[in-house]
Amino acid sequence: MAKALIAYVSVDGHTKQLADFIAEGVRMKGFEVNLTKISGLKTAEDLQGYDAYFLGCPTYHRDMTQNMKTFLFLLKKAGLEGKVGAAFGTYTHEGNAPQMILDTMEHVMKMNVTTLGALNLMEHLLDNNEGMKAGHDYAKAVAEMVDA
Repeated sequence: MAKALIAYVSVDGHTKQLADFIAEGVRMKGFEVNLTKISGLKTAEDLQGYDAYFLGCPTYHRDMTQNMKTFLFLLKKAGLEGKVGAAFGTYTHEGNAPQMILDTMEHVMKMNVTTLGALNLMEHLLDNNEGMKAGHDYAKAVAEMVDA
C-alpha cells in the first residue's frame, strides 16, 4: 500500500482543516496517511518510507512561518530526490508560502513536484464544499503521480 506524509503548520486551524481534506482525498486513492504537525517530525529518519509528501503552511506577512523554514532543512537531510511532492496552505489576503515551499521541494530537494502548482485557498472557502472539493481533487491528482 502506498503511503503519504501530510505534514503541516496551522496557527488558527485553517491549514489543519485543509490538511484534513487532503488526507481524505489521498485515502480515497487507497493510500495509508500519516497526518501530523511538522513539530512531531524531529529527524530525517522520521521522513523516510513515504511515496508522496504534502507540506502545508499558512502565509503570514507574505512568507511561510519560521518553523516551516526550519523544517525544510530537515526535509533536505532526508534525501527525498525523485519523491512526489506537493504543497498547500491558506491565507486571508495574500498567499505566497505554499508556492515557496513547492519551489524549494522542486529546486533544492529535487523532488518530483506536481505540475498543478501549490494548492492555496482563502480561509473563507474552507467552510463550504468548494474548499473540501479542492482539497480532495488536489490530493487525488498528486496521488496519481505515484508510480505513474
